[in-house]
Amino acid sequence: MKQIKIAIIDDHDLFREGIKLVLSQIEGFEVVFDASNGNIFIEFLHHSFPDVVLMDINMPVIDGIETTRKALELHPEMNVIALTMFSDTTHYTQMINAGIKGFILKKSNKFELQQAINTVYSGGNYFSQEILQKIAFQSVHFASGPDRLTRRELDVLSFVCKGFTSQEISERLFISIKTVEVHRTNIFRKSNVRNIAELISWAIKNNYFSIE
Repeated sequence: MKQIKIAIIDDHDLFREGIKLVLSQIEGFEVVFDASNGNIFIEFLHHSFPDVVLMDINMPVIDGIETTRKALELHPEMNVIALTMFSDTTHYTQMINAGIKGFILKKSNKFELQQAINTVYSGGNYFSQEILQKIAFQSVHFASGPDRLTRRELDVLSFVCKGFTSQEISERLFISIKTVEVHRTNIFRKSNVRNIAELISWAIKNNYFSIE
């Protein structure tokens, strides 16, 4: 079985060592690099690169946002997951636009960490469930383009991204469940995504929402 090569970039030594210990216990995972700041990681990328990167957002010297941008310029195929505190929502939009594939809370357990890494390595996006529940779309507006969403699709999109069921959306928008399902189908067709995590990333990248 192919080993998933993982790098950990975080300025807290004890936390970084703890993550390394957890990952060493999971079959198929191999930590090939860890560093306390982005500059050290960028230097490493000039001669090697991992499959998945666990990236802290707030770091000295160079933060996780700029480190992610520079890293993906060197290796666009690399998968980056942001390591985040529950209060870091101000950085979510910037990290998504920088190219990350997911967010995982620093307090997450071994099994969620394993799921996040496997998901992004397989080409998906991953958000910790608590982050999905906390996300509040502070700004909602139309985006340009031939496949832009209609006003009603935008209403449905907001509820879908927050985890509401079709029944719940129907009750809140005073439309039939069948109409909700039609809008959901159109949204997923236009966005060409497979799940809610990917839909949230798509909506932010295409300027339908901003997160604060």
